[in-house]
Amino acid sequence: MAAGYAELLRTRHAARLLVGTLIGRLPNATAPIAIVLLTRAEGGSYSLAGALAAVYGVANAVGQPLLGRAVDLYGQPRVQLPAALVSALGMVWLALAGTGSVAAAYAAVVVAGLFTPPLEGGLRALWPSVLGGKEERVHTAYAMDAVAQEVMFTVGPLLVTLFVSLWDPAAALLLLNVIGVLGALSVVVSRPSREWRSAPREAHWLGALRSRGLLALLGAFFFVGTALGSITVAGVAYADGHGGQAVYGWLMAALGLGALVGGVLYGARQWPGAPERRLRLLVALLAACYLPLMLVPGAVAMTALTALAGVFLAPAIACAFIVVDRHAPAGTVTEAFSWLVTFFGVGAAIGTAAAGPAVELGGTAAGFGVASVAGGAALLVLMATQRVLASGGRSRAVAGSAAEGEAEVPGQAGAAHADGVSEPLAGN
Repeated sequence: MAAGYAELLRTRHAARLLVGTLIGRLPNATAPIAIVLLTRAEGGSYSLAGALAAVYGVANAVGQPLLGRAVDLYGQPRVQLPAALVSALGMVWLALAGTGSVAAAYAAVVVAGLFTPPLEGGLRALWPSVLGGKEERVHTAYAMDAVAQEVMFTVGPLLVTLFVSLWDPAAALLLLNVIGVLGALSVVVSRPSREWRSAPREAHWLGALRSRGLLALLGAFFFVGTALGSITVAGVAYADGHGGQAVYGWLMAALGLGALVGGVLYGARQWPGAPERRLRLLVALLAACYLPLMLVPGAVAMTALTALAGVFLAPAIACAFIVVDRHAPAGTVTEAFSWLVTFFGVGAAIGTAAAGPAVELGGTAAGFGVASVAGGAALLVLMATQRVLASGGRSRAVAGSAAEGEAEVPGQAGAAHADGVSEPLAGN
């Protein structure tokens, strides 16, 4: 199991790109908690802190697909690094000016969120060229990518609290964004990033969204995000009646641990059959694992159930990466991956908003019920659109190394243009 991941990381550029991308995304992963801590340290209310974090999230959701399209059109270095610098300047503005001027604070988080570089989608576009065009290795890399995200979103908040305890929230915000720019810089000066070019694309104002299969996938993962967002709020309500913040910490850690274990196990082997069919099964299992949360048992049992609820999350996300790759129109792969990030994030925000009233009206079980309903809705979307997903899949002829300057477009998983139903692909 570990040997497969180790082999990938020994591939030239692979470790650098993965680590650089994770470091470059630290400002995004830590922004909500960093904004809240800074606002409170400045004497701002919880309402202002929450509103600033929400505005950052909305701006980020808007900016990701727009910047992803720009990457597909103009290449990674010309978009990723300038965006990282502008985003960091927005956070520097917030850290130095504080929240004394509410309008200025909102403007700062809008700039920071809107220009967050689409490093996540960019990395997935690079994997084919870095890994020599071998589909099974690319699929394993997608699984490793999903696992690494769980690690980042676990470590990120810990770094914020560490930096705040050593200095103050403003210094923590500054340091995290400096680190993020260095991570983005490490990626864009690498040879694969500099030489990557998108496949030729059809001029169309909808871009990646003209793919019906991609729209179906985005609809499903909007609801997966809704489920995840609702669990974070329902978990707070549960902890209030079962031991307080320590219990909440255990629940969230268990959710992340479950996803981490599931992702590692999923990426340890190659899976037969079409990924669209496999994705339906994974989302069905994910939805089924949300149901027992409504039982709201004691803290130990609830922690175990939360871990179980996370097991199929990373595999479902990793499998979704392949489906995105198969359904994204040629020349739009970075944009398509960025849309997945956006829909998932917007769904999570709506889930967070929906779980609060559900808890107030029906108690903790109703809060977890939002996750169950959302999980079922995600499965229904995939079931209702299975013909679209099956017929629109494209067999991707992964190009060779970008450094070789071949006639094919290098490093772009969407470089092939063969339409029609592909043969089943193994793995994710």
